Amino acid sequence: MSKSSVQPHSPAPLLDAQTCARLVEGTQSDPFAVLGKHALDGGWVVRAFVPGAEALTLIPETGATLEMVCLHEGGVFALALDSDPGAYRFAARHGHDTWRVDDPYRFAPLIGALDEHLIGEGRHQRLWHVLGGRVMVHQGMEGVRFGVWAPNACRVSVVGDFNAWDGRRHVLRRCGSTGVWEIFVPGLGAGERYKYELLGHDGLLPLKADPVGFQARLRPDNCSLTARLEGHDWQDSAWMASRAARQQTDAPIAIYEVHLGSWARDDQGHWLDYDALAARLVPYVVEMGFTHIEVLPLTEHPFDGSWGYQPLGLYAPTARHGDMAGFRHFVEAVHGAGLGLILDWVPAHFPTDDHGLARFDGSHLYEHADPREGFHPDWNTAIYNHGRTEVVNFLIANALYWLVEHHIDGLRVDAVASMLYRDYSRAEGEWVPNAEGGRENREAIAFLQAMNTAAYAEDPSIMTVAEESTAWPGVSRPVHDGGLGFGYKWNMGWMHDTLEYVSKDPMYRSHHHGQIGFGLSYAFSENYVLPLSHDEVVHGKGSLLQKMPGQGGERFANLRALYALMYAHPGKKLLFMGQEFAQPFEWNHDQGLPWHLLDDPAHAGIKALIGDLNRLYRTHPALHARDCRADGFEWIDGAAADANVFAWLRRGEDATPPMLAVLNFSGQEHTGWRLGVPAPGFWAERLNTDAARYGGGDRGNLGGAQSEAVGAHGRAHSLVLTLPPLSGLFFELAGD
Repeated sequence: MSKSSVQPHSPAPLLDAQTCARLVEGTQSDPFAVLGKHALDGGWVVRAFVPGAEALTLIPETGATLEMVCLHEGGVFALALDSDPGAYRFAARHGHDTWRVDDPYRFAPLIGALDEHLIGEGRHQRLWHVLGGRVMVHQGMEGVRFGVWAPNACRVSVVGDFNAWDGRRHVLRRCGSTGVWEIFVPGLGAGERYKYELLGHDGLLPLKADPVGFQARLRPDNCSLTARLEGHDWQDSAWMASRAARQQTDAPIAIYEVHLGSWARDDQGHWLDYDALAARLVPYVVEMGFTHIEVLPLTEHPFDGSWGYQPLGLYAPTARHGDMAGFRHFVEAVHGAGLGLILDWVPAHFPTDDHGLARFDGSHLYEHADPREGFHPDWNTAIYNHGRTEVVNFLIANALYWLVEHHIDGLRVDAVASMLYRDYSRAEGEWVPNAEGGRENREAIAFLQAMNTAAYAEDPSIMTVAEESTAWPGVSRPVHDGGLGFGYKWNMGWMHDTLEYVSKDPMYRSHHHGQIGFGLSYAFSENYVLPLSHDEVVHGKGSLLQKMPGQGGERFANLRALYALMYAHPGKKLLFMGQEFAQPFEWNHDQGLPWHLLDDPAHAGIKALIGDLNRLYRTHPALHARDCRADGFEWIDGAAADANVFAWLRRGEDATPPMLAVLNFSGQEHTGWRLGVPAPGFWAERLNTDAARYGGGDRGNLGGAQSEAVGAHGRAHSLVLTLPPLSGLFFELAGD
């Protein structure tokens, strides 16, 4: 019989009273087995649950409408038919009110056998294709596919404005043995608010935001928003094609680290949105000569004061600055300006807010159950269970999500040290040894290796960077060589030793001369980034300027010398916002940077210096091409402790002129200072931090120095130089 002649049918009872009651009470765990259309007694039956409806009419794709039978006054209806009604809708009525209803229970599953297999093995590298609230077309209708992993839940529902936050209306289908639940809700588009209502073994749980939600709403809603991932016409193909050459170890990489919420505020003191940041931040970073922007975590987080380091929405760019479309336009603006964008990523821990991941389905799902493994004492957060395949899959897929869907150029992985050691920040008896009785976290190590392997396999042009504060070997060594597989590692030892050295009064620095030399003894053991990061200007540590000894101009001179050391030293560079113009006080995340200070010549001089250092570093291969190779560095004089002077050569490839860096950390000018050089000729002074342009005394070498055939420091030729107090100078061999 054709669809055009669908007729009522008289089969066995349409639905028993107990099942009707479970639907109305919200305790029916598998409504797909009951609702929708089903073959029955040689015909078909359509069942529906529409709370609030007094009457319900079936509207087949073709043919006449048919009144359905009310089985329960709570809104359960059914109708037996002699043939398949095909696609259909309902017309509901209550009194004089009428509305149309699309039946989510008539749609076939979206998760296939391959998806289930990959999820079960923890190898679904496109997990966001099957989880989350994603706008798509299914069986000819546009709607939203919701998917969530909750293996220990008795029932999972999606609730939102579209169903009056009623957990009985859209109960998800359990997909095989994966623990994943899904439903397709027709008629929905992007921007719908939603959460998941989960019935645990101990009753209803707090409403949960979507762990794979692509957009979110801030407090007090703390909910997820449906999103359309497809359809963005990316305009950054030129950048993407050139990215590999810009991020490899022989490239100049100078990173501007930014907390978007406090880089600047609008006239009312509000956060800038992504469009405003594209218009203001991006040109500024270009002006300053940096190559990359690194943003503190932009994944959604409930507490502003965490700076993003306690995220709950790992798949959602924070709504503090706008929606996903705005974020993608920001990425395009960064790339259009020839800059890379690095996202600070936090796979180590998460906060325990009720709407988040903690005890997500009533069990310790994402976190360890044992607080000795699952609770972080430093941050009062839960720790991911990196030994669970589904959790590892969730995190690795998230890394790929940002690289694939949002064209992020790199991930800086936060708190790696806390992941590597089971006893990190724990006293005796507060941690669980590994199977061999040791302190190494084998599961977290395997996760990091798998993440890096997957990221670089996806696109070798990206970069991953570890914030790792210990001497763990091989952080930036390939996994196949026994390393963790990161592209780069933050050099926390350099940062600590250097800041400790420069914070001392110049008259005492001679006793600590080895702190600078020590960093150079291991400078090529990893692919290093030299960080002067946000962590150094918070929690009572003071700003970089405040760390400098002396008064007034001496502090600024010390800071200029520190920056010269940083750019002369092997390793890529990272500077936190505000440091480029000598912010005088600690960073305050609740307000914008004190941009008015640039009216002061001393602060403007520091800004000019950073811009010139970036340009010097980028345009002279001797300063970057062998950043990660021992043959790019050569000591000239590391023993002048009494004078607080350091001198070394930086080398690029063979045809590249070498660069001589000379640093005077004493408070005294040294005249007639003889330094050996590897080749005769004129050594042009390319940068001098004592220049008046930077706020210095304009002392120096009148543009450079001609070598003399006088031996010094084991070399046949030498220069005689003037070294201003608290200064850094760069000389390049410019010819005979």
